[in-house]
Amino acid sequence: MRIGTVQIQVPAVMGVLNVTPDSFSDGGCFISPEAALRRAELLCQEGAAIIDIGGESTRPGADAVAEQEELDRVMPVIERIHDEFDVPISIDTGKPGVMRAAAAAGAAMINDVYALRLEGALDAAVDLHLPVCLMHMQGKPRTMQEDPHYDDVVADVMAFLRDRADACIEAGLAEDQLLVDPGFGFGKRPVHNIELLGNLRQLRELNYPIVVGLSRKATLGDISGQGVDGRLAASLAAAVLAVVQGASIVRAHDVGATVDAIKVVRAVMETSTGL
Repeated sequence: MRIGTVQIQVPAVMGVLNVTPDSFSDGGCFISPEAALRRAELLCQEGAAIIDIGGESTRPGADAVAEQEELDRVMPVIERIHDEFDVPISIDTGKPGVMRAAAAAGAAMINDVYALRLEGALDAAVDLHLPVCLMHMQGKPRTMQEDPHYDDVVADVMAFLRDRADACIEAGLAEDQLLVDPGFGFGKRPVHNIELLGNLRQLRELNYPIVVGLSRKATLGDISGQGVDGRLAASLAAAVLAVVQGASIVRAHDVGATVDAIKVVRAVMETSTGL
């Protein structure tokens, strides 16, 4: 898989870098460009194949952020990381203005929890010719966990992602520019997340690379009984389950440990027909 000028060996790890005050796990830790740059350096050292930079929290209950505020948060970070590290940058945003500015500063991928549904986002993505990750979300971050409901969560998520991919291709994006993410924790109860993870291999029928974001999620806390900072083991187990079923990119906070876990999976998959 190619992201920008870099060929990515999959399965790969996407390192999370939130430059926000209110993200559920690391909010407030990397707001300054200097702290974000140090974090990016560590993510690269630990083996992140992509760094995903976000300037607006999408945790349950999060308030929306004005476009200029989001730009003020992410642009200095994107510019400095692009100048200092040879790693593809993904911009985690749904706003077309942020997409365009981030791409101009060196971002090589768009990661959109709204799946290019906000006004102008699809046009921006077509103009930019960047890979785009389309994520499933029921509702919006502020209200998505109030009462999520599905008749069949796997079928519903697949239908949504297929429809969004078709709309993107009709608008002018190429098939090989698209990735899909089932959106663990985005408008889903724990039972929905567990069912999705258990049936992730079905998403391979869509014929797009699968991105998963399970790291430190609340469902893992419900299962393990651990707080956010104690969910490493659960996050690694979920990452392994996802990769075995065909996930191409795992989005993670604990990059080094996740990279090591995936190395083991890759080694077994390369020598065995049993997975």
